[in-house]
Amino acid sequence: MTDGPWLVVGLGNPGPQYAGNRHNVGHMVLDELARRTGATFGGRSGGLLSKRPQAAVAEARLGVLPGGAPGPRVVLAKPTTYMNVSGGPVSALAKYYGVEPERVVMVHDELDIPFADVRLKRGGGEGGHNGLRDTTKALGTKDYVRVRVGIGRPPGRMDPADFVLRDFSTVEKKELPFLLDSAADAVEAVVTLGLEAAQQRFHTKG
Repeated sequence: MTDGPWLVVGLGNPGPQYAGNRHNVGHMVLDELARRTGATFGGRSGGLLSKRPQAAVAEARLGVLPGGAPGPRVVLAKPTTYMNVSGGPVSALAKYYGVEPERVVMVHDELDIPFADVRLKRGGGEGGHNGLRDTTKALGTKDYVRVRVGIGRPPGRMDPADFVLRDFSTVEKKELPFLLDSAADAVEAVVTLGLEAAQQRFHTKG
């Protein structure tokens, strides 16, 4: 691993009307990471934000390395654009901070994973996720890490597009803090241990 920072991006839609949606679970995980590190979005990157207003940004060190040293430098970012045009802010931030795609971590909702499960992968398809599709286009590669936060499939014949833009159910909300904690742990494992070790830790259910 190099000494450069990681760029950790949580996908979602802007505005309070979307804040509790399943589609915004990426934003929720980034809020948890900021809480853990004591970072404040927008507080340490005024110059960047004045030039790149499409994302709320915080800089921090995440986790603890073997031996007790502070974990790697990370740039935490929540695009303030709509989901389907997330790629522009991600690409701009990667260029600004000199982050190569292999050190970009995208945190996003995943319909094809059961609610409360977290899965990790690098590359591959976007599974119909517009935020990932636009990110791949903007970065010019699929070779970035995805922290896939399971939200499960919609019930009955509900359109997936409607499902992701609804808030978590009452039952799900009780489990949501544990899911956000697990996803934040997964991000921390990726940047401190590497993807393969993180996968071994989180892919325990098959």
